[in-house]
Amino acid sequence: MGETASRLKLIFEAMTMTKGVYFFDEFDAIGTQRQNTNDVGEIRRILNSFLMFLENDQGDSLIIAATNHPNLLDKALFRRFDDVIKYKLPDSDIIRELIQTRLISFEIDWKDWSQIIEKATGLAQAEIVRATEEAAKQAVLSNSGKVSQKSLISAIMERKEMSFDD
Repeated sequence: MGETASRLKLIFEAMTMTKGVYFFDEFDAIGTQRQNTNDVGEIRRILNSFLMFLENDQGDSLIIAATNHPNLLDKALFRRFDDVIKYKLPDSDIIRELIQTRLISFEIDWKDWSQIIEKATGLAQAEIVRATEEAAKQAVLSNSGKVSQKSLISAIMERKEMSFDD
């Protein structure tokens, strides 16, 4: 058994002894489809081990897995979890609210939100928050206290490039 599968085994053993909520974030890293042509075998072994541990789990713990890429997950995983909860990407109202909430302590240099919302569309809430915080950080570092539309759009585009490079 490889190192990752051994660690997973330790986690599942701990689940039987310690009731809790066990959260696997970025689950696509180990839950990728087994027929993936780029796989060298290790990911397949890790996924098979996870599926076996999950199938044999008799504990009272809650196991949660999260991903931004459900299309990459092996179909067998969906049969092992009781529920699948999908979160939609934020709409224009939520995008604006997220940004306004994060920038409440700052001045902004725009009145028209359409360009910002257009650029942020397609990003997850966390990515929009990170981009907004980056633009706020730039305002602090420049001692202006004002977030410019240009810096916010630049930060949004940077996050967009990162999220689509995954």
